[in-house]
Amino acid sequence: MEKRLMTFIACLFLSLGMALAQTQVSGKVTSAEDGEPVIGASIKVAGTNTGTVTDVDGNFSLNVPAGAKLEISYIGMNSQTVKAGSNMKIVMNPDNKALDEVIVVAYGTAKKSAFTGSAAVMKTEDIAKVADSNPVQALTGKVSGVQINTQTGQPGVENFKIRIRGISSINAGSTPLVIVDGSPWDGDMNDINPNDIASMTVLKDAASAALYGARGANGVVIITTKTGKEGSSSITVDAKWGSNSRATQDYKYVKSPAKYYETWYKGLYNYAKAQGMGNESAVAWANENLCSDSDYGLGYNVYTVPDGQYLIGSNGRINPNATLGRVYNYKGQDFMITPDDWTDATYQNSLRQEYAITATGSTDKSSFYGSANYLSNDGITKASNYKRFTGRLKADFQLRPWLKMGGNFSYSHANTNYLSTDDDGAAGSSGNVFALTTVAPIYPLYVRDGKGNILYNSEAKLNVYDYGDGEVNGMIRPYISQANPLSSNQLDTHNQESNTFNAVGFAEIRFLNDFKFTSTNSVMDSEARSTLTTNPYYGQYAASNGQVTKAHTRRWSYNYQQLLDWHHAFDKHDVDIMLGHEYYRTRYQSLDAYKTNMYSFDIPELSAAVNAGSADSYSDDYNTEGWFGRVQYNYAEKYFGSVSYRRDASSRFAPENRWGNFWSFGAAWLISKEKFFNVSWIDELKLKASYGEQGNDNIQDPIYGWDRYLYQNTYDVVNSNGQPSLVPKTMGNRDITWEKGGNFNAGIDFSLFRSRLTGSIEYFYRKTTDMLFYFPLPTSFGYGGYYANIGDMRNSGFEFTFDGAIIKTKDLTWGINLNLTTYGNKITRLPEERKTATVDGIRGYASTNYFIGEGKALYNWYMPKYAGVDPETGVALYWKDVKDANGNVTGEEKTDKYSEATEHLCGTALAPVYGGFGTNLTWKGLDVSVNFTYQIGGKVYDSTYASAMKLDNGHIFHADMLNAWSEDNKGSNIPRIQFNDTYTASQSDRFLTNASYLTLQDFTIGYSLPKQLIQSIGLTKVRLYVQGNNLWLWSKRQGLDPRQSISGETTAAYYSPIRTISGGVSVSF
Repeated sequence: MEKRLMTFIACLFLSLGMALAQTQVSGKVTSAEDGEPVIGASIKVAGTNTGTVTDVDGNFSLNVPAGAKLEISYIGMNSQTVKAGSNMKIVMNPDNKALDEVIVVAYGTAKKSAFTGSAAVMKTEDIAKVADSNPVQALTGKVSGVQINTQTGQPGVENFKIRIRGISSINAGSTPLVIVDGSPWDGDMNDINPNDIASMTVLKDAASAALYGARGANGVVIITTKTGKEGSSSITVDAKWGSNSRATQDYKYVKSPAKYYETWYKGLYNYAKAQGMGNESAVAWANENLCSDSDYGLGYNVYTVPDGQYLIGSNGRINPNATLGRVYNYKGQDFMITPDDWTDATYQNSLRQEYAITATGSTDKSSFYGSANYLSNDGITKASNYKRFTGRLKADFQLRPWLKMGGNFSYSHANTNYLSTDDDGAAGSSGNVFALTTVAPIYPLYVRDGKGNILYNSEAKLNVYDYGDGEVNGMIRPYISQANPLSSNQLDTHNQESNTFNAVGFAEIRFLNDFKFTSTNSVMDSEARSTLTTNPYYGQYAASNGQVTKAHTRRWSYNYQQLLDWHHAFDKHDVDIMLGHEYYRTRYQSLDAYKTNMYSFDIPELSAAVNAGSADSYSDDYNTEGWFGRVQYNYAEKYFGSVSYRRDASSRFAPENRWGNFWSFGAAWLISKEKFFNVSWIDELKLKASYGEQGNDNIQDPIYGWDRYLYQNTYDVVNSNGQPSLVPKTMGNRDITWEKGGNFNAGIDFSLFRSRLTGSIEYFYRKTTDMLFYFPLPTSFGYGGYYANIGDMRNSGFEFTFDGAIIKTKDLTWGINLNLTTYGNKITRLPEERKTATVDGIRGYASTNYFIGEGKALYNWYMPKYAGVDPETGVALYWKDVKDANGNVTGEEKTDKYSEATEHLCGTALAPVYGGFGTNLTWKGLDVSVNFTYQIGGKVYDSTYASAMKLDNGHIFHADMLNAWSEDNKGSNIPRIQFNDTYTASQSDRFLTNASYLTLQDFTIGYSLPKQLIQSIGLTKVRLYVQGNNLWLWSKRQGLDPRQSISGETTAAYYSPIRTISGGVSVSF
């Protein structure tokens, strides 16, 4: 009993001594880069689990045993171990090991130093600099090897193409796979709130993308959304307001009515002279027909000319006595006609506003992220705008030491008013945008009374528009007759309302120390409802009392993944083995119908119209399934290897050819860690190489659109005298299977001069074999064509990425960045059946304006070559081949007969060099960034310029027409102006233009208020900022925008790109 008592007393005093030995230490952790507090840094007593984290001021306090040491760590900074003390001042240095960055890769993450493939990462702070509803647009000019072409600037309309390292096929798709939080994304990219994104990773080669199988054949864009930050919780509110305006200029058109009349007069005068008329007769005839509604005339005369005088004098100039604006009487009513500027009426400045709130929180066992975002983006034309609401909830929980579960739910609702596809696309002169920007500067938009007042239609509650059909004021307009695009934009409606719901859930189970099993399941439901109405007041549907069209589409997508991972490290070895299975299915349905003769234009419902039109529906079901595995090996953090294999099946192929085998292997050597490597100015240097084979089943019918049933005969159902009949469409081919792509990549990653210069240099070579190829068949076969695996293509080039930290001090940093890609494309093999022609020694076949030739690049222009102007006659000349009696080409000569001209290969539309560059600067609370995008080389066919370089009744002229050939200007390279001169501006290489451009893509100027100023009111950060996007474009010709298409086709019919300048405030607490 006595021993027990003495033992108890000894333990009591020992415990008391230990308690008395505990001391409280405190301190502050700051960053060596800017002196700012490090929030959330981990402070841990060495050898124990006791610890804390720094608060919003970087301060901490902790009870520790006497003589204890503290371990201080923070992501992105070098960890430290220091002796505990009072009033500690701890300065943390950034981790300069650029290659130790963790990046998101296929089915997981990897350290950049251990990664053997090719990938680029764009972080949230860079994404936030781009004010665009489509987050992928933030990649423009920022990532080497990536090209983004956008046809329309219309808000909310997804009409862009992204290419990673070029085009892999002639007929199959080249669009990359998009992955959001581990699952494929089949929705509109506008449905993803850019503010939710933590990073975007672009996977470029087989070693990085082969695990995604067929869907990753053209590269992968992995989007990772934000999660709660460890050890902290916060709420951030962001609001921005901006102005939208037109980002591109008009071509240098003739905007003067007088100059336009003079130019048209010259064409008529020269025509009359060519018919043998004398000078006086030609002057009279040209004036008589100038404003007539005959085939020679313009229909409208907007000048008042004294009686007995001509509008155009014998000197070819406007009558000095003529005055703009003319009053005339039609059916007893006086009207005045005076021209309007149609382009100014088309475009307008508009408002963009966006509001967002996010809430994040995290503990050692859970994390949470929630956001809500509202965007209202008005278009720069009337009747176009986009409103979107998005919400996201994301959480994960460590339920047990061995079990982690989580979910990610997002919802998007959008309402879009847009100009119809025909009005905005390649519908030529029927497009509203095209018509409004290319009509001659002599025509009025509105009907005016004799005093010049615009008439008003009280029923339509709009001004009375001039439709050029003679119905109201008797005037006939030869160009876009019976139409008024501005009226159509305001009266006709094109509305789409969409909803997208996406849910992702996962469960992660760890067992037997080194094993981890993860199941990730996702479902997406995306639907859109469209209502289109054509007004009953004016235009082509007035006679039918208006038209209403309803359409509905819906897509369901499911994706199920199961991953088993074994990761084991021993000695200097690190091994990671993953096995997986994935099943994907998407179903799509569409339905549309229309009726005419509406009861009321205010009731846009099918039930409120009486004359039924056509109705149509379509459904599709597509499935893939894959089994895959990957082994990654790391020895001593110096030698790295990876091998992957995937076996995929696609429902697009017959069962006997459905499965394909795809694989990759890669290796990397961190040579800078070798003992023999002792170069003081090189921090890190890694050599890497990879090769793999991927498949592609993404076939697109060049005539009918997407075709899911390649191995089956397909038919169209048509009306044959009131009976349903089948018409052959595509002949099936059960032997068709995967298009294959071999992908080689080799490169160097480096960090120099203490991380002052980082970057990479890579070479890629991608060869496509067994190309999915469409064969057209003669009419006698019945079917339009069939598919087969024939043909090869290659893409190759170099990628250069450089990031330089020029200045790096406590208060001031200045950096520059540059990326450059060289690119070459070549068709290396075509099927013999398709080598139907030989041009310039190249065998192949013609496809619209291109020649698809073996040994040449895709999108190689095929057309006659312009030979200038005959200096004596002013007619256009073209080159034609001269052949001997045996048909051999012996030379060439000029001809003024376009039908005799020889078509040649005139170069490719594909640019050999493209990329971007920029700079960023921070000084105390100020931050500035500017980024440019560029392209060098390639050729575009400037169809808008071509159409403005000829006489076309009522169509606008380019100012270059004023320098056309004449007796006084025989040295001009522009043909004479003469009515009915058919081949003046015929298609030729004359209108092929260098596709080079330079764009000021975006800029940001921000200022974060000092923390000591805002902490007293409970705030952790307040930032004010101004940003601009799509600010300026330079190209070889004013008005030309080569960014519209990678294939080199441009047109003024597209809705202009939008320039946005915004200001905003972000507040966190």
